[in-house]
Amino acid sequence: MNYESGPLLARCVRSLLADRSAGTPDIVVVDNGSADGSVDQLAREVPGVRVITPGGNVGYAGGANRGSDATSAPVVAVCNADLEVTAGTAGALVARLEQEPDLAAVGPVIRNPDGSQYPSARVVPSTRDAIGHALLGVVSPRNRYTRRYRQLDADPATARDVDWVSGAAMWIRRSALESVGGWDEHYFMYAEDLDLCWRFRRLGWRVAYEPAGTVVHVQGASTERHPYRMIVRHHRSAYRFAAKSWRGARRLLLAPTACLLSVRAGLAIVARALGARPGRAHVTG
Repeated sequence: MNYESGPLLARCVRSLLADRSAGTPDIVVVDNGSADGSVDQLAREVPGVRVITPGGNVGYAGGANRGSDATSAPVVAVCNADLEVTAGTAGALVARLEQEPDLAAVGPVIRNPDGSQYPSARVVPSTRDAIGHALLGVVSPRNRYTRRYRQLDADPATARDVDWVSGAAMWIRRSALESVGGWDEHYFMYAEDLDLCWRFRRLGWRVAYEPAGTVVHVQGASTERHPYRMIVRHHRSAYRFAAKSWRGARRLLLAPTACLLSVRAGLAIVARALGARPGRAHVTG
């Protein structure tokens, strides 16, 4: 998935092509209206790679659906353009899907460029943890609510079932994807991965984290071009998921949740403007 990722796009594609551990990959780049020359650079450096241009920016979920529809492989890997795949990753993740027929999706270890690990395997937070994370996550990212939500105390070297994995790098069983009707395109950016895995699990599928695979992710390579807009979209997506998934008495919390998220987005924008850069306002992402 590409949106103005610059030279990172070609690097990502080269890393995918170099990993033949699951066979020769069929790569499709969906370009969401980039104007930075990244697609032209890809054509020069890695000729022959298929590129789909939807005619504008259709969002991450929309791009994922178009890319998946353009292939017929039983396993679909959806990746950000600003990551590099380590050799052996595809084989490890595809093997999990082949060996476990009730597994819908699996995600690898995601590392930041400095080698630290990004918390890509998480739970759907309880009401208390969601509120605690929303209130404290920006100023104290290792508070107990955030730790539970992001599973910061889990052993990163141990494979485990999780509620959801990051859509930055997700290997998906095509039949599972078809069973839920694909990615929900009502999410333009953020929480579409949470939503997809939530719908998998509602139908009885499993989602897993597999540390035998690793990718290195330069987070925000394209979103940093529009940081304030992305903060707002992140919080809107968080509310959309709450409105879609909360049931019963929990729905009474939707109005105060909307207010809380609005205030939190405003604080995140102010912090970003002042140079505090507390992260990318991960409310559900």
